[in-house]
Amino acid sequence: MAFDIDMIKKVYEAMPSRIEAARKMLGRPLTLAEKILYSHLDGALPGAAYERGKSYVDFNPDRVAMQDATAQMALLQFMQAGRPKVAVPSTVHCDHLITAKVGAKTDLQVATTESKEVYDFLASVSNKYGIGFWKPGAGIIHQVVLENYAFPGGMMIGTDSHTVNAGGLGMIAIGVGGADACDVMAGLPWELKMPKLIGVKLTGKLSGWASAKDVILKVAGILTVKGGTDKVIEYFGEGAINLSCTGKGTICNMGAEVGATTSTFGYDDSMSRYLKATGRADVAALADGIKQHLTGDAEVYANPASYFDEVIEINLSELEPHVNGPFTPDLATPISKLKEVATANGWPMKIEAGLIGSCTNSSYEDIARAVSLAKQVSAKGLKSKAEFMINPGSEQIRFTIERDGFLKVFDEVGATVFTNACGPCIGMWDRTGAEKQEKNTIVHSFNRNFAKRADGNPNTFAFVASPELVTALAIAGDLGFNPLTDTLTNEKGEQVRLDAPSGDELPTKGFAVEDAGFQAPALDGSKVEVLVSPTSNRLQLLDPFAAWNGMNFNGLKLLIKAKGKCTTDHISMAGPWLKFRGHLDNISNNMLIGAVNAYNSKTDNIKNQLNGNYEGVPVVQRQYKAQNIGSIVVGDENYGEGSSREHAAMEPRHLGVKAVLVKSFARIHETNLKKQGMLAITFANNADYDKIQEDDSIDILGLTSFAPGQHLTVVLNHADGTKEEFNVNHSYNAQQIEWFKAGGALNIIRASVKA
Repeated sequence: MAFDIDMIKKVYEAMPSRIEAARKMLGRPLTLAEKILYSHLDGALPGAAYERGKSYVDFNPDRVAMQDATAQMALLQFMQAGRPKVAVPSTVHCDHLITAKVGAKTDLQVATTESKEVYDFLASVSNKYGIGFWKPGAGIIHQVVLENYAFPGGMMIGTDSHTVNAGGLGMIAIGVGGADACDVMAGLPWELKMPKLIGVKLTGKLSGWASAKDVILKVAGILTVKGGTDKVIEYFGEGAINLSCTGKGTICNMGAEVGATTSTFGYDDSMSRYLKATGRADVAALADGIKQHLTGDAEVYANPASYFDEVIEINLSELEPHVNGPFTPDLATPISKLKEVATANGWPMKIEAGLIGSCTNSSYEDIARAVSLAKQVSAKGLKSKAEFMINPGSEQIRFTIERDGFLKVFDEVGATVFTNACGPCIGMWDRTGAEKQEKNTIVHSFNRNFAKRADGNPNTFAFVASPELVTALAIAGDLGFNPLTDTLTNEKGEQVRLDAPSGDELPTKGFAVEDAGFQAPALDGSKVEVLVSPTSNRLQLLDPFAAWNGMNFNGLKLLIKAKGKCTTDHISMAGPWLKFRGHLDNISNNMLIGAVNAYNSKTDNIKNQLNGNYEGVPVVQRQYKAQNIGSIVVGDENYGEGSSREHAAMEPRHLGVKAVLVKSFARIHETNLKKQGMLAITFANNADYDKIQEDDSIDILGLTSFAPGQHLTVVLNHADGTKEEFNVNHSYNAQQIEWFKAGGALNIIRASVKA
């Protein structure tokens, strides 16, 4: 039987009438996204349709998922909320803190020793508050959620941007910061701007080398890294039905890379097959009973332009494999053009490493298709030219592929199998030689390829492709190799061609596992002690942030004007810093150290206005804080792109930054800033970005009459005594302004409990 089956029954019992009421109110057919959103509203239906892209709406998600790196801060905040138990089913998954270095067994042993106090804290806090706990080695959060918790028509939030992976099972699943998760676990409604809708019509059927990964790689090339912001992508059509459930998950997973709120597919036979294969026939039976409500209305898909804000059409029968990158996941190149483009750009052609797995591509089907190529190495007399590494998505996947002989094949080609964890995908890769910062190329089936992300080397050119294409390129060791047309020279000097990949969608013998790694919480956690040492350098209980003092911001020092891409990796790096995700003060020492200073094009090198010296960003900010001087961060387009990590908002808040002014925000990061009581504002005129000078002292006026839809004013006090001023925009609604005034949303929750 599935987890939380009673909750799923309640959702399905209520959906039909709620959807019918929404259809009547709107006076038209509904998309799948609208059905799920309107059936999860907090409270009654509105009198008229919410305005897409503008209206803020309160929802009641069905569940919450957290990974260990973000769960620490989310649960430290929840401990302040004063609630005895989580209000909705919630889980913690220990997948981020395991460094990939030697191999699965050794790396897991090292992690369980090094991060023991963090794991003990997460296990104890989960036990106390009724949260399901998945132990280290159990698997990557999104694969484990897909196998155990995702269900068609449900709504879930998770403290990781790739929570959207569950859209592959027909959910509206959305990545959020820990403060949002805290709200929902505390039983409060969750606020989201009603998203716009992008419809992607898929026709035809995949064949040969093309895979589900290539769908999203192509979509990323079309939409770019910000084209999905504040939008839900809904896939439909004959081609969608022809995809496997885990293939759908891959597509939804990388929707985070175009900034989409989430992506989803309608319920179909592939989802039913997957539910049954993963021990949830009871969920499949329930879904079958209301299946007409678990997909968009037929009229919508027959005339999508009338119901979606934007429509994209892709013919899977004509889709070519793509390779995206380097340094950004939206630079899409068809494999037939890759050699030409790589040569023209001077990208290193020798491939040093190929990596498959991660939350994006670690299903049984992914591994099966990759192993069909690995088998050809010995069969065709070849020798793999690049290092090859695998991260299975879960212990259930790992156990099953070992039983079916896949791991033996990988071992024969010299591959290293890492722990069932994120590993290199999130920078937890202790790569030999990376410290030399040599220019090199790697290919992987992960989702992100920002500079320094995988191995910390800014000169590693990382390219994203399907697991099967990564395997072929690793065998060839050449970025210019096109397996669809090119041959390889084997050990006998013969020219051989790789056969197209093949693999079962689901294991013919069924999934198997001895210990999946799940730990159920205590029925009564009131006597459970949460384990946090007062002398720990990894964990730190939180103190509430101070409320706004009721005055305009005057005399803010410019901390940094960042130029170009500034993701949450730039604002709060992962890799070796992950160990401090539960200690706000310690991890604040990485604040903005990856951001590029617009005045000297250097990282972690800014002018200290107190002494004129150039110093590290956190070093300077701590001096401002010590003297009670507020500061402001200025940024470029799509600021805060990437991971959901709220540390990127909490660190500036903790160190005394008052405001962040940018050309545009990524959705999750803007929300995280608001939740923590920060002022998040955008240029009304992007050209004003150029007016800001390195020695500026900056005022922000209008806060004493802060109101939705009203401009604020920025005054630049230049070092030469001159002034400039301009209007800036904000997207705060009335409730969010109260968060700002209270010093953060959590302060309001805490006050409500005491009341």
